[in-house]
Amino acid sequence: MSVHKEIKKVTTHVVSDMKQRGEKISMITAYDYSMGTIVDTAGIDVILVGDSAANVMAGYETTLPITLDQMIYHAASVVRAVKRALVVVDLPFGTYQGNSHEALASAIRVMKETEADAIKLEGGEEVIESIRRILTAGIPVMGHLGLTPQSIHKFGTYTVRAKEEAEAQKLINDAKLLEEAGCFALVLEKIPADLATKVAKEISIPVIGIGAGSGVDGQVLVLHDMLGINNGFSPRFLRRYLNLFTEMTGAVGRYIDDVKNGDFPNENEQY
Repeated sequence: MSVHKEIKKVTTHVVSDMKQRGEKISMITAYDYSMGTIVDTAGIDVILVGDSAANVMAGYETTLPITLDQMIYHAASVVRAVKRALVVVDLPFGTYQGNSHEALASAIRVMKETEADAIKLEGGEEVIESIRRILTAGIPVMGHLGLTPQSIHKFGTYTVRAKEEAEAQKLINDAKLLEEAGCFALVLEKIPADLATKVAKEISIPVIGIGAGSGVDGQVLVLHDMLGINNGFSPRFLRRYLNLFTEMTGAVGRYIDDVKNGDFPNENEQY
């Protein structure tokens, strides 16, 4: 029997065990109580309350504007819905870079005010002091390498990362550094599949990919992208499982028509 079906609550130990057994880890984003309920009921292993909320919930072009208070609001909403999945919360831009004391304070606020299971932050050697300080407080940390959206202004583009030898070697070194520091898992975003496979084989912690091929230990997608709610975003790595934008605009359109022509409410829909 798979680990996935055996356990009642996914923990950091469970996802580590899943890697050791060769069972793939499913991860998806959620930002509110209703969606949290749906994905948890479906049986997802890990829910990421991502700073992608800045894009899909608030309409910003990048993830940079979302605040710690806003992330805590979204995360607490999701945690109230979840019974089984491991809930990981992104630390937003500006709450951990360059100041390990602020990083720890940010992580403590997330854990105390949301009751989530872990935090995630972007970067390798540049943020290792912050990661180590957070880990000393007993807070589980998920790393994130490759395309790190909080650094988009440094990159200047959302193109595939680590195609050149120097950047690829730095990514491998950073992955090993994060493992040695004590991170329980690692997200690799938008890097060559061969490199992601190499990293997943060379480190013992679970590696979750997004646009990183199939040779990693699990996959993550943004919920609004894979459900086709956000239909203006079509990277190669995205598989759409529904087209809810069309379904929902159609439903709202039918409601408008029924109100306008007096068909709603009918005799059975009033007191």
